[in-house]
Amino acid sequence: MNSILKKIGPLSFYKEALSIALPVMLQQLIMSMVSLIDNFMVAGLGDTSMAAVNVANQLNFIYIVLVNAVCGAGGIYLAQFRGANDLDGMKNAYRFKALFSLGAGLVYFVLCWSIPDRMLAMMTMGNAAQAEIIAIGASYLRLTSFSLLPMAFSSAIGSAFREIGLPRIPLVISALATLVNTTGNWFLIYGNMGAPRLEVSGAAIATVIARCVEVTIFLVYVHRSKTGFFVGFTRLLLINRRLIREILSKSGMMFLSELSWISSETIMTALYNGRGGAEVVAGMAAGWTIANIFFLLFGGIFTATAVIIGGTLGAGRLDEARHKAEWIKAGSLIAGVIVALLGAVASALLIPLVFSNLTFAARSISVGLVWVILLYLPLWALLNSLWAISRAGGDTAMGMWADVSVNTLLFVPGAFILAFCTPLDPVVMFAILKVSDFAKFFVARHFLKKERWVRNLTR
Repeated sequence: MNSILKKIGPLSFYKEALSIALPVMLQQLIMSMVSLIDNFMVAGLGDTSMAAVNVANQLNFIYIVLVNAVCGAGGIYLAQFRGANDLDGMKNAYRFKALFSLGAGLVYFVLCWSIPDRMLAMMTMGNAAQAEIIAIGASYLRLTSFSLLPMAFSSAIGSAFREIGLPRIPLVISALATLVNTTGNWFLIYGNMGAPRLEVSGAAIATVIARCVEVTIFLVYVHRSKTGFFVGFTRLLLINRRLIREILSKSGMMFLSELSWISSETIMTALYNGRGGAEVVAGMAAGWTIANIFFLLFGGIFTATAVIIGGTLGAGRLDEARHKAEWIKAGSLIAGVIVALLGAVASALLIPLVFSNLTFAARSISVGLVWVILLYLPLWALLNSLWAISRAGGDTAMGMWADVSVNTLLFVPGAFILAFCTPLDPVVMFAILKVSDFAKFFVARHFLKKERWVRNLTR
């Protein structure tokens, strides 16, 4: 019993972790609810419009993952520099976040304007409604591309606030942007209060307006408050080349891990999108919209771990960091179970209510997907804690080996086998393929035990 209690840790630790994680989770909940409202409004336009918007957003998600990876790489150092009270190091870590996020945004902006139809075609091969989905989705993708650069800056600044232990600031700003987005959707999708009825284009324009408002508030706040990590546009290029090279060398494996994950997920999505018509794409997208509400747990785990473990390592308290890592793993597993149980109740109420305008076939697919996701949620919570602990200490190799090996040897080959050799529906395909995440857990646990993450990066 004593050994179990040691692994779980004291209540005071969880109070500290929750004080950091809850604002982040609340921010992500607000963003997920916006997505839910967006989907609710777009679903009223029919399965095809719903499918087009969500296929486009599947592509946007790749960009979001890359920006989050950039911010996470810089965040490893920013959190440790904060623990070491190194203001100059914090500024250089922020420069890395901002510059590389903007670079990713510029590349994706060009793709959205030059080949949106080709990107959408790859995601809908074999779908009976492919032509209609591409026509609507390409227009949506071009319009939302104007939100990419504002989002890059907002992500760099917002994540930096969380890493210095001030998560409430991005929470409030995101809540304001969410209100703008929701209001814009109400006016522009259906033409309420005399506004033009723009349907899917209206949803895209509302997103762009909200992102511009968000980044404006962030920039005004950091300038007025003279936030320690922030540097203005004119000083953004005054980089510490040695530190940038070090972050890139450390984060290269992390980028490879994220690229492997998002590539395998995109391949799987493209394969199951071909199993039917618009109802398959719309149903799976609706299920993921609900599931994203539960995934807010992962953001809380990563942020709390980065602040607590990163700060402890940066202060040179290595043994203390080891103990806290055990407590984070235990707490993440318990939280995963609790959220899964609550999610089962919430999804039973939300899907029939929010997606009543979708066809019965689409709603059935979304219900099945959500239940499969909830079954895997405790495992994914534990996996995210392992990833977060290793990255907090600069060990990005663990995630790379776990993701690349399992995705390359099991997940992607399995996806093609199930797609071309079986008549299984998308939900069953997904459930079978995600068994491979147990292999990721064993690989990650093996690497974590080597304790390559127990390092102070500020020295």
